[in-house]
Amino acid sequence: MKQKNEMMKLYATYILIVLFLSLAYAQDKTFANDLDHDFELDVELENRYFLETPAFAGQKRYYPTLALRPKYTVEWKDGYHSLNVEGFVRFDRDGERTHFDFREFYFHKIKGNWELSIGLKKVFWGVTESNHLVDIINQTDAIESFDGEEKLGQPMVQFSIYTNLGIFDLFYLPYHRKRTLPGSKGRFRFPIIINTDEVLYESTSEEWHQDFAIRYANSFNSVDLGVSYFYGTGREPLVQFDAQSGITALYPIIHQVGLDLQITNKAFLWKLESIYRSSELQKFLGLTAGFEYTISNIKSSGIDIGLLLEYLYDDRGKLAFNALQNDCFMGSRIAFNDMQDTSILMGVISDWQKSSKIIGIEASRRLGSSMKLELEGRLFTSIADSEPFLANFNKDSFVGLTLIKYL
Repeated sequence: MKQKNEMMKLYATYILIVLFLSLAYAQDKTFANDLDHDFELDVELENRYFLETPAFAGQKRYYPTLALRPKYTVEWKDGYHSLNVEGFVRFDRDGERTHFDFREFYFHKIKGNWELSIGLKKVFWGVTESNHLVDIINQTDAIESFDGEEKLGQPMVQFSIYTNLGIFDLFYLPYHRKRTLPGSKGRFRFPIIINTDEVLYESTSEEWHQDFAIRYANSFNSVDLGVSYFYGTGREPLVQFDAQSGITALYPIIHQVGLDLQITNKAFLWKLESIYRSSELQKFLGLTAGFEYTISNIKSSGIDIGLLLEYLYDDRGKLAFNALQNDCFMGSRIAFNDMQDTSILMGVISDWQKSSKIIGIEASRRLGSSMKLELEGRLFTSIADSEPFLANFNKDSFVGLTLIKYL
């Protein structure tokens, strides 16, 4: 409850700041006639069915949920100034998964060769398929997706400048957001519930430690390069379970250097993401490397098939807040390139030294002009008891179906 009250205060503060900046930049006689509005609303009906009997009391096998994603954009001065808003709310059986968030609420200004964004925003870094190591600006919304693809809106000031040498992005991040975690009735939970209000911080400033990041990006013919540096409160908590004292979770102050690289060579995409992260409590190297090979227009059908292979390495050991430490990802992406934009992504992550495997499938298809059907499934099989992280979810295999209506 404390965290939710703090977030509401933070939202109110940032919304007032962003609205003030927007109005300040909008003082022009022609402003009222120069506005270009756009509003969208996505309504999602999601149904998840879990294949195994729940491991804990209060959990269910069937989880029907409703989610709303309103999006609003207003532009003026020929699009050089804009206010961008994206909300998200979900209603679920798990009280922790019933939540609201502003994914984005920021003022954006473009002038010459630079851009400025102020407010809550989402920023994505990375090129690999199975794990996005370098993507550190936004906090993971872990109650939304197991794979970490969903992110919370991050308060920031972002300044981007485009030069002949490449693109430089500077970030000032004044507030840290805690990772969302399932409640007692939710799936993908730990044996001991982690109360987000009780998670510790290494910094005495706690959530208000002032974080900074910089990223350089450029393209050289067939090479896309990104180099980044982050200093501040880590997005992953360090978690230790103890049978006697319970659970300890702490957000450390970290330095992280990241590299993302993609090389295009005919039908091959060679990909690499690597980080080195250091703090007072741990130092480690992580990398994801592999390729995607695309077979285009098979037998003149218009169907493209991509073959993916990636190696995942992380040397944190028991302090890792994920299961991807010495694994191989093999998968296939099928794009039908039809009017319904049908696509399928299938893959398996296998541990090199243990029997553990995660089998996944994601598929989507448009229904008419304003609806979309999505399928998602995860199967946890032969999970080794020695897996410090993944063993918690060996009864959480599921299949989910989501119907999206665009209004």
